[in-house]
Amino acid sequence: MKNAALTRRNFLATTATLLASATIAHAAHPLYGGVDFTRDPALVPPPEAGQDFPIQPFEQTLPPRFRKQQVTIGANNPANFIIVDPENRHLYYMLGGDQAIRYGVGVGREGFAWSGRAIVGLKRKWPRWLPPESMVERDPNALKWANGMPGGPENPLGARALYLYANGQDTLYRIHGTNDPSSIGKAMSSGCIRMLNEDVADLYERAPKGTPVKVLGAGDFTAAN
Repeated sequence: MKNAALTRRNFLATTATLLASATIAHAAHPLYGGVDFTRDPALVPPPEAGQDFPIQPFEQTLPPRFRKQQVTIGANNPANFIIVDPENRHLYYMLGGDQAIRYGVGVGREGFAWSGRAIVGLKRKWPRWLPPESMVERDPNALKWANGMPGGPENPLGARALYLYANGQDTLYRIHGTNDPSSIGKAMSSGCIRMLNEDVADLYERAPKGTPVKVLGAGDFTAAN
């Protein structure tokens, strides 16, 4: 196992109350700006594909530091807590004590990064993708799917999605799979955290609804390679 230098203060979890509904708030959004579309109620929360497609493994194509592995960290922490370290392109799922599962991730491009605390408020297998209004305005590919792209292997949300909620609202920030494995370890998505499909499927099974999540800001924490 590898050591990761984490401090106790970076792993203090503040959980929010799990939401009773999954409606999208129509107000200025901290990640994307503007306001979200008024959706067809049948699309909120976004439906699943209705079938579980095969997941093609890609982990062995990644540099070793981005492959799923169990690591020892520098503090004891409660189990079932997700830490996202965008700066180092890692996501940690805490096992309890000083142990964690570490995954490689892709992160948001400069200008789309976000940090803060949330919970897993919703989970979906092969979810439908609903691009935000501001993304539709700037991205012709998103415009094509303004009313939603069905889940499946070509969908940019990949095999699974964990929807993050904070302060009683959907943040529109996701931890999700990808149809572009080459993006893992890079900063190129529109704000969200992307994982290999086999990794996000593993995380999906480990992390129930209500799991606390902390997305770290620049300089919050440093992990050893």
